[in-house]
Amino acid sequence: MNKGRIKTVAIATLSAIALAASIAVAQTVTTDQGTQQGTRTERRGGFRGEHKGHGWGGMRGGIFKQLNLTEDQQTKIKQIRESFATQNKPLRDQLHAKRQELRQASEGGTFNEALATQKLTEMASLQAKMMGEEFKLHQEMLSVLTAEQKAQLEQSKAQFKARRGGMRNHDEQ
Repeated sequence: MNKGRIKTVAIATLSAIALAASIAVAQTVTTDQGTQQGTRTERRGGFRGEHKGHGWGGMRGGIFKQLNLTEDQQTKIKQIRESFATQNKPLRDQLHAKRQELRQASEGGTFNEALATQKLTEMASLQAKMMGEEFKLHQEMLSVLTAEQKAQLEQSKAQFKARRGGMRNHDEQ
């Protein structure tokens, strides 16, 4: 494989990671109106993994509502989400700035490959940190649930995956 092809593959890979992570980050962002209207994902009706089958499904949306949470649990989970949003705002802001810098690398009709590669590399590191923080969020939210609720959540995830698997098989026919 020549150097040009390796660079192209590396840029394509980093771009895919950047895109996937930026979508995930965008879906976890809360607005200033969050206390009145809920987070973006609540208004949309699901957590990022709900549609991807990664097992994070419903931590903010429909599946979580099926768990019959007590008011205390709802309050704790809301506090966990708000704390997550506050603590990770600087990281989200950094990612946003890097995305803008990446866009600027292709403005003016010329593409600066070296700058794009640098920005994608910087973004990948930030996105990895964000993914780690999202994992911690998930674990904290799970810690609020009872054993019965966790089992119910796992059952709901399994049913969702089974339905989704059926849809995939139907699409392939």
